[in-house]
Amino acid sequence: METAQERKTGGILGTIERVGNKLPHPFILFLYIIVILVVASAILAGMGVQVLNPTTQETVYVQSLLSRDGLVWLLENMIGNFSGFAPLGMVLAMQMAIGLAESVGLLSTVLRRAILGVPLWALSGTVMFLGINGSIASEASIIVIPALAATAFQAVGKHPLAGLIAGYAATNAGFTANVLITGTDALLCGVTEEAAHIIDPTATVSAASNWYFMISSTIILTFVGTFINDKIITPRLGQYKGGEQEREREATGQECKGLRNAGIFTLIFLILLLASVVPSNGILRGEEGSLLNSPFLAGIVPLLVIYFILVGIVYGKTVGTLKKASDVPVIMAQSLTSLTGYIVLVFVISQFIAMFNYTNLSMVIAVNGAAALQNAGFTGVPLLIGIVIMSAVVDLFMTSGTAKWYIFAPIFVPMLMLLGYSPAFAQAVYRIGDSIANPITPIYPYLPIVIGMAQKYDKNTGMGTIISMMLPYSMAFLVVWILQAVAWQVFNLPLGPDAMVFWP
Repeated sequence: METAQERKTGGILGTIERVGNKLPHPFILFLYIIVILVVASAILAGMGVQVLNPTTQETVYVQSLLSRDGLVWLLENMIGNFSGFAPLGMVLAMQMAIGLAESVGLLSTVLRRAILGVPLWALSGTVMFLGINGSIASEASIIVIPALAATAFQAVGKHPLAGLIAGYAATNAGFTANVLITGTDALLCGVTEEAAHIIDPTATVSAASNWYFMISSTIILTFVGTFINDKIITPRLGQYKGGEQEREREATGQECKGLRNAGIFTLIFLILLLASVVPSNGILRGEEGSLLNSPFLAGIVPLLVIYFILVGIVYGKTVGTLKKASDVPVIMAQSLTSLTGYIVLVFVISQFIAMFNYTNLSMVIAVNGAAALQNAGFTGVPLLIGIVIMSAVVDLFMTSGTAKWYIFAPIFVPMLMLLGYSPAFAQAVYRIGDSIANPITPIYPYLPIVIGMAQKYDKNTGMGTIISMMLPYSMAFLVVWILQAVAWQVFNLPLGPDAMVFWP
């Protein structure tokens, strides 16, 4: 197994990794942060710190966690904060499903066969492209793609951490980009349109308003991410020797038969899925035949869970890795053993996020930050960069992109419209900052998951390791994405089929 000591640890990235890995265990670190939060909330609440919510026009006060109300709230909600933590259920469900498919041998066989048709030079690019477009499956892609990418890299003798890191960077730093219109587009456009009505009650913003910009972003970021992975991350990791034997082994006849049966099942599954989605009256369509606000998009994670479980059963029964029906729950239960540390960590992370939201400090930081940017009097490119940076900084404290946009949209959209920019452009600029900070945010709920995945290949991997390897992607995406936005601004290119940079 490759160790942290065997790879290159020099330079600024090495320093970040060493310092980060010397921090206390994340569980203890979050306990320290919670103590700081409690004290800060008491001080700021005592000072009467308040802001005006730009969406509701209500005054929001900092609430103290040291008060009687704060203590009662915590005692009444502590268990609910943990059990209701949104990513937890999805992580557990996806891990059971993918764990089954992996344990019966399906994933490794599929990847071995798939990579035979992909040149080694194209492997990183393939992972980046699929990862960036993974947002069509919502946040499930953050779990699925890094794990599969690590296995694929290992199968061809490349360092599995390089694949895992590429997959994690693509699904997070490039989360908002896609060649398709996704649920994110549908969620944001409604908020943007409401904010635009402050200036023009007739303004409309569709889910396709950023489509052209995001298609271009997907292509550009794929090339940038591939360069970072091949020229910076892979050389830094050094040589990996654990995948040579796996690389040379061909699929057996029984495995080929298993793949055939799994392929037939997949085809049937897709046909049934298309039959429920393609017709305007399909059962997985939304009201009035809508696809953007449909049970299909809302239920894509459960659909993936069902698919991985069933296709794993088909393959396992064919190749003999599943002997009887009772093997299925046993394997699924075993697949969760690797998440015990994550579950413990989620308990304290969920408390911190809930407590942070209770204090209203996230609202205070976001509103004051946006106001400071507005008062600075920036215009043109400096304003564009300022919005991106502000969105990224706030993302370190509030990871929900939609929640932040509810706060920022009533400020940024009218401000840019008064300067002659369209609501769609304001939305596109915000999305850049909202994406690039995701993989370097310590409070990101999926960071413990990727650390656990990485420790499978390097037991010394810690928070500092992941963040230091994510920084080149985030910084490169930041620079290139800003340049892309500037190009759109200079040449007034269409952002989507119904949106330009300038308004009206």
